[in-house]
Amino acid sequence: MVRGLRLGGRAAAAARWCTCRRVAVALCVGNLVAALLVARALYAPGSFAFAPRRGELRYSREQMRWVEESIRIRRAAEPVELIEAVKKLRKAFAREEKRRRELPLELKQKVSLEILQRLHDLGENANTTEQREAVEAWRVGKLKYMRSTSTKNLSNVSLSSEESRRLKRALEFNWQMLLEDIGLWIPPTIYHIEHDDKPENEPEDEGIIPGPPLPPECNTELHTDYGGTAVRWGLTHHKESAADCCQACIDQAKRARPGALKCNIWVYCPSEYGCYSPDKYEHKHQECWLKQADHPRLNFKDRYSEPYRDSHPTAPVVVPWMSGVITA
Repeated sequence: MVRGLRLGGRAAAAARWCTCRRVAVALCVGNLVAALLVARALYAPGSFAFAPRRGELRYSREQMRWVEESIRIRRAAEPVELIEAVKKLRKAFAREEKRRRELPLELKQKVSLEILQRLHDLGENANTTEQREAVEAWRVGKLKYMRSTSTKNLSNVSLSSEESRRLKRALEFNWQMLLEDIGLWIPPTIYHIEHDDKPENEPEDEGIIPGPPLPPECNTELHTDYGGTAVRWGLTHHKESAADCCQACIDQAKRARPGALKCNIWVYCPSEYGCYSPDKYEHKHQECWLKQADHPRLNFKDRYSEPYRDSHPTAPVVVPWMSGVITA
């Protein structure tokens, strides 16, 4: 009886040991299968090394290749030359602005007064060419004077050594910029674009003035161009008719402040094809110039002379402008 009990206890112990062994083996196998599944999910083709977070998109290698190709195409399509040109322009503008600041306001005022005195010495009847030559002669003379005194004692010069250096630089390299800063404009060259849209063999309208009749005080003269100091630029001052242009001159003289220039000359372009003038502008139909001169002087009358047309091939035969000197 005792022996049977011993055998039964050993069998139960052996059964318990086998059961624990099987459970351990089963756990190991389960862990191994789980590890294999995780490894497959992490390193399978077409997936990232890290699992995406919730809400994030997953891209395949093909999609990533498309993104990279799109970025490459956008970079290749960038206007590289235009970007470089803009950078160069910005640098040029920055240099120009720096040069403008180099010359103090007091020095610009001195230059302006000297040039105005030179133009005043020419007289009011001087034409544009004479004024341009006088200003250029002043510039050359000023440069020559400063160069001759640069190595000598500067006590007799009205400018300090630093002002002299800056002014000499402006006269040599930034002359046009200096003229703009002091408000003086004189065309350096003469250009003219001739209107070619007029039909061939078109007869000239002689003695026909479009618009309302002009009053006697306008003293209208056809095919006439008077000179004088511009009170109002015709490039931006257009009138419907010659009568309106003359009336604008009369009104300006009445409203002018004391000491200001009062219009006494009006010059109008009646031709729909534009009007010729020996400057670089393209003068269009209905331009109305208001001018002032104590002693009005003709620029051109009736027809341009043959010598003038030889030196100005684009000039027409007949003077296209019409003008008048206002009488009180």
